[in-house]
Amino acid sequence: MAVDIPMLDRIRKKKALDPDEVRTFSVNNLEGNAHLKFPDNTVRTSKYTILTFIPLNLFYQFCRVANFYFLIISAIQVIPGVSPTGQFTTLGTLLVVLGITALKEAYEDFKRHQQDNKVNNSSTLVLRNGQFVPTIWSRLTVGDIVQVTNRQYIPADLVIMSSSEPMGMCYIETANLDGETNLKIRQALEETAPMTEPDQLQRALTNATINCEQPNNRLYNFQGNIQMVDSEVLPLGVKQVLLRGAMLRNTKWVNGVVIFSGPDTKLMKNSSKAPVKLSNLERRTNKQIIFIFIFQILLCTACAIANGVWVQNNGHSWYVRFSNNPATEGALSFLTFLILFNNLIPISLYVSMEAVKVLQAYFINNDMNMYYSVNNTPAMARTSNLNEELGQIDYIFSDKTGTLTQNLMQFRKCSIAGISYGMGETEASAGAALRQGSRLEDSMDAYADGVPEEPQAESKHFGFVDARLLRNLKGGHATAEVIREFLVLLAVCHTVIPEVEPTGIVYQASSPDESALIAAAKAFGFELVGRTPRTVIINVQGREASYEVLNILEFNSTRKRMSVIVRTPEGKILLYCKGADTVIYERLSPDQPYGDITITHLEQFASEGLRTLCLAVAELDPAQYEEWNKIHTEAAISITDREGMLDRAAELVERNLFLLGATAIEDKLQEGVPDTIHTLAQAGIKLWVLTGDKQETAINIGFACQLLTEQMELIVVNEDSLKGTLDEINKNIEKFEAMNSDTRPILALIIDGATLQHALTESIKMRLLRLGQMCRSVICCRVSPLQKALVVKLVKDNLQAITLAIGDGANDVSMIQAAHVGIGISGEEGLQAARSSDYAIAQFRFLLPLLLIHGRNSYRRISKLILYSFYKNIVLYLTQFWFTVLNGWSGQTYYERLTLTAYNVVWTFFPVIIMGVLDKDVGEDMVYDHPQLYRTGPEKYHFNTKVFWGWVGNGLFHSLLIYTFPALIFRHTNPFHSGQDIDLFTLGVVSYTCVVLTVNLKLGIEIRYWTWMNHLFVWGSILVYVLWLMIFGVFFEVSTSDVGSDIYYSIFHLYRTPLFYLAIILVPFLCLWRDISWKYVYRTSLPKSYHIVQEMMRGKDDEKQVLRAASPGRSRHLGYSFSQEEGDLNRSSVVGYDSRLA
Repeated sequence: MAVDIPMLDRIRKKKALDPDEVRTFSVNNLEGNAHLKFPDNTVRTSKYTILTFIPLNLFYQFCRVANFYFLIISAIQVIPGVSPTGQFTTLGTLLVVLGITALKEAYEDFKRHQQDNKVNNSSTLVLRNGQFVPTIWSRLTVGDIVQVTNRQYIPADLVIMSSSEPMGMCYIETANLDGETNLKIRQALEETAPMTEPDQLQRALTNATINCEQPNNRLYNFQGNIQMVDSEVLPLGVKQVLLRGAMLRNTKWVNGVVIFSGPDTKLMKNSSKAPVKLSNLERRTNKQIIFIFIFQILLCTACAIANGVWVQNNGHSWYVRFSNNPATEGALSFLTFLILFNNLIPISLYVSMEAVKVLQAYFINNDMNMYYSVNNTPAMARTSNLNEELGQIDYIFSDKTGTLTQNLMQFRKCSIAGISYGMGETEASAGAALRQGSRLEDSMDAYADGVPEEPQAESKHFGFVDARLLRNLKGGHATAEVIREFLVLLAVCHTVIPEVEPTGIVYQASSPDESALIAAAKAFGFELVGRTPRTVIINVQGREASYEVLNILEFNSTRKRMSVIVRTPEGKILLYCKGADTVIYERLSPDQPYGDITITHLEQFASEGLRTLCLAVAELDPAQYEEWNKIHTEAAISITDREGMLDRAAELVERNLFLLGATAIEDKLQEGVPDTIHTLAQAGIKLWVLTGDKQETAINIGFACQLLTEQMELIVVNEDSLKGTLDEINKNIEKFEAMNSDTRPILALIIDGATLQHALTESIKMRLLRLGQMCRSVICCRVSPLQKALVVKLVKDNLQAITLAIGDGANDVSMIQAAHVGIGISGEEGLQAARSSDYAIAQFRFLLPLLLIHGRNSYRRISKLILYSFYKNIVLYLTQFWFTVLNGWSGQTYYERLTLTAYNVVWTFFPVIIMGVLDKDVGEDMVYDHPQLYRTGPEKYHFNTKVFWGWVGNGLFHSLLIYTFPALIFRHTNPFHSGQDIDLFTLGVVSYTCVVLTVNLKLGIEIRYWTWMNHLFVWGSILVYVLWLMIFGVFFEVSTSDVGSDIYYSIFHLYRTPLFYLAIILVPFLCLWRDISWKYVYRTSLPKSYHIVQEMMRGKDDEKQVLRAASPGRSRHLGYSFSQEEGDLNRSSVVGYDSRLA
């Protein structure tokens, strides 16, 4: 092995250390470190303190435009002589809304404080005066020497000095950091490992100097060094670091030095909040609020002008006195009208939406249809802000491994010395057979050496069937030595930790692939039985062999390979390397005897959907190895650019490799994936798969999971230049755009990562998007995490479409956060994706209940809630406008102020909350049977500009009827038996009662699924209003203030006149008759898909009614609905329906 001198120079070339990039401190020296002012080890995840809660919470709440608007209105109201409704009516309602939100925030923050206090007061041991003494976590500082015992959490970021295990080893579990539950090994430096006693640590480490990187959020990297007194500089890397939040396992104790404390720890640096996402429905609502506000300003302006004109024309009358001129009176009246009409924007809208969304999230978390009993994992709504977004998804972007597949790897086949081993059909090979229109038959005759005599036992990670491999190994075959080297590589080249349990050895692997490879080595008689930081011990067919580990060149996404340099029992120095075929073949020596045939086998394995790795070996000259190891050590102790220097050092030694063969591992599809994808396609959702797999593997998996079908025409784009990519994309666009929609085939696009790099450039990406829009499915192969996020953003930023990204690994986090909705799979790769997501589920198939049931219902419910909230306020407050027309544009209120205030927080608040949580238009089974019902969300059927202003117009119409008819009914009569005429506020009570009845009955019409809670709160709200009038109507008698004087005894007078009953029956009927008639006409003339499905449900209900006819005494709750006649979906009639069947 010759050393590349120019590359050596590049490795050794280091920039000068920037003091801002390096942290330097003394060990066990509190006074010496005091001037550095490092933070203590206290952490605070809470949002508020006692002192900051009120100001901060109010600030956050008034950042909402609506809340700030009502604050301004409340301020104007307190100006004497301006408000027609009293000085505190809006303020009272606003305080209720702010109070509810503040209580919710306070409760959540109180729970955070409790958790923080529990953590900060946890106990640990710290070295003081030569002894370990108890202390609490919050008192630790940088430089302290700490002892942690088995199954305790690490209190701060530590550099390990020694442990109870040989050579300073210890085991940790990092589930709190990255979600991975497998054990990881950490080891002290050889120079510090013997320091196991407190006095040894005190003597050797006091005033030692540690130089390290500044605090950062990189969990898997650390660069530093330590220099003890009278000692050389020693490198510190990530293998010597124990991070706060990790748990010590299988180790009695470990001693370490605090390097980062409190907010500087990597755990806290990674605790930044995910990007804030606002739902599309809420954005559109905010736009409509702006238009309503403009409408309100125009209305107030018109009324103010009319007021000025009226004053101009009538100001001379003897019975009015105006202190200002008409222009001034008109200007002042603008503020009066602004207060009078202020609730055209519903003050309770946001708190209603929050309450509904929180309850919807509760039902998501407790849905047993999304509970995965295998690993006890329920669904989790990590945010409730995006519930309705789940019902509007147009595009799903999915990872493959661990998302569509189980990420439970099984060793199936291999190629060794040019011979392919392993038989059997994979799911992807079945997909390939489907693609070719034939059935795959296992052909045993394809193997020249004959069929297996004894199939290998199948296990969780091992599904290999072919006895020829062991026969060739043991029978002196010409390739026996290569087979042995291949299996030794499997048993040695890894980071797997064997953990001895009472039931045997359990392997703790960093990935499912490693588990499969180590299981294969064991099955073939090369069993891993022990490991230390410096040795790997394997049992080779009954005999133990110890391999000294000299160096580990770790895997990363750039290198795409892993190597170990070992000294064999025979004294040879070997480099074992495994990795992707592209990087391994680049590093092979010339004239490889098995190179071409292995490529053929790799292509065959890929066509069967198997994940492949190439295995290679090189023998190193001891002298050249020592020269290289100096370079590697120099890179390892560097504080700056350590990773780059290590990678460049690895390039020097990973050369002139000899190819041994390749492994092929199957990742089986998750249960229900094909059916889920088929159902999503029927729902009109397009699925794009973004995977790092080879193209052939991805295509065959696509056929296996029904993402691709035989009816599709595949567009494969593989180009290595910008021009070629553009030409190929344009050619396909022109070809298929020339066809009409009837003759155009169903299309699927396949594109690889290299081509995608060109296609995502500014000049081409819109053409790529155009081609993708024409396709039902898209598969992007060999893509990087960054490319995944860029593809998601391409669709999100340029189409009026809602996107969802779903994945299970850390490499999926960027696309999960880029999409409108991010779904994390709690899978084999840990919880990184789930922790960064908006919603977490355990299996891909759970997308169906999440989207088709919870998402669809949430979209429909939230849409109805928003529309109804605006409708009910317009009905009430525009009656004030109609009254203003007839009272000289004075701004006089029509209603008693406290009764008016209670409208949004009592009489109409709870019924819409229950509707928003429980209502559904069709049953769950019918949605699964008819996924097309989901299209109402992506098509924005329930909430769009037309629908919104239709509800506004309807509210305007109802307000006109509610004011006009009571005024006409009571206009020319003396309604009371005493001969007394009706007064202003008593007539207001009549209209207000009509409002309460009309809006609650309107909600009843909109409710499809009546439950006992709907009945309780709809009718209960009306009853509470009536009781309020009766109690508040006599309140003036027992009060020393004038509260209640405006409607004193009004209701008791009204109860005695038939005209009151005529008004409260006739007016709601006239208002809602139009709504009922419109629904009937619309349902019969232009039925939507859910109307038809409701009729199908009614047909099933009729059958059940026949069966129940002989069962008397059973009561049924009936709701109002429409039905079509049997056998004709285009004709309708009015029927009742069983609310329990919805």
